[in-house]
Amino acid sequence: MRTVTIPTRAKAIHDLLKKARRRSVVLETADGQRYVLTAVSNWEGFDVGNSEDFGEEVKRTVQNKRLMKFLTERRKTSKGKSKSLEEVEKELGLA
Repeated sequence: MRTVTIPTRAKAIHDLLKKARRRSVVLETADGQRYVLTAVSNWEGFDVGNSEDFGEEVKRTVQNKRLMKFLTERRKTSKGKSKSLEEVEKELGLA
């Protein structure tokens, strides 16, 4: 995933970001492509490489100790807080 800095003069984008702070937004293009714009707090990214070989990607992901520690801690703190796909789709207005 890539981070893009939004220029201060991009008013339309900033208006969308303001809406996304309150509630997730589904953006739909004229050809029907959909994108989700949502505020993300305490986000942390992990680089696992960019190999064309899926097996290699899995191997590198599992070997990423920082990522594995993060997932273990996340699992401990999120018990009982998960949502089904149907709940997420409904929340995003996709169902």
